[in-house]
Amino acid sequence: MAEVANGQQQVPLDTIPISPSDKPSGSTDSTSADADSSDIKTVFHDKENFNVKHPLMNTWTLWFTKPPSGKGDNWNELLKEVISFDSVEEFWGIYNNITPTSDLALKSDYHLFKKGVRPEWEDTQNKHGGKWAFQFKDKKAINIDALWLHVMLAAIGENLEDDEDNEVMGVVVNVRRGFYRIGLWTRTVGKALPGDSAKGRTFEQGKEILQKIGKRFKQSLQLKENEPVEFSGHTDSAHAGSTRAKAKFVV
Repeated sequence: MAEVANGQQQVPLDTIPISPSDKPSGSTDSTSADADSSDIKTVFHDKENFNVKHPLMNTWTLWFTKPPSGKGDNWNELLKEVISFDSVEEFWGIYNNITPTSDLALKSDYHLFKKGVRPEWEDTQNKHGGKWAFQFKDKKAINIDALWLHVMLAAIGENLEDDEDNEVMGVVVNVRRGFYRIGLWTRTVGKALPGDSAKGRTFEQGKEILQKIGKRFKQSLQLKENEPVEFSGHTDSAHAGSTRAKAKFVV
């Protein structure tokens, strides 16, 4: 498993409990041998003053788009940076203290992107990319909170792509009157960008990588085989305006 910048090894998310668990009596570990267990506080013991962290591979930033007021708001006024985090504990501390997606007002969005990447088509790291997306049209038939959580965990756990792919920029959930939509933004549309580490990658190789990411994204959404997830480029979406951009790939 890859190592993080500070030399500590990434801890797989599936090894981190989402609630405290009591150890069997008599059990010990290296931590308890070095310190009194009463000094160890995880996010499950204290949401604000925990002192044990398991580092993520990347630092992530949560963004929020508030609903427009109808008074000519522009995108920059509606898009708000909430907080950045780089550990499992910080993620759960944030997640447990924000409004669930199911309780958000219409035309609200949550965006979870790698730090330094704004959730905008115009961002230099996004402008040559695209997104996988799926619309859940029967809002009452799904648990959007659970699905959005699964997608976020897959993103911060680096489960949506392989280490060398360098494609996933972030994930987003949109709350609309007739549907929920969850998307995954990528850095390219398959074609290698000038000057990057993947410059020797052919379009077919890039397409294969994006389709693999799309399949993993589809799995995280718990979709059936006959429920297609579509990929479109940001440039195509911008040119399409209010209409839907033609899908480049489907899985």
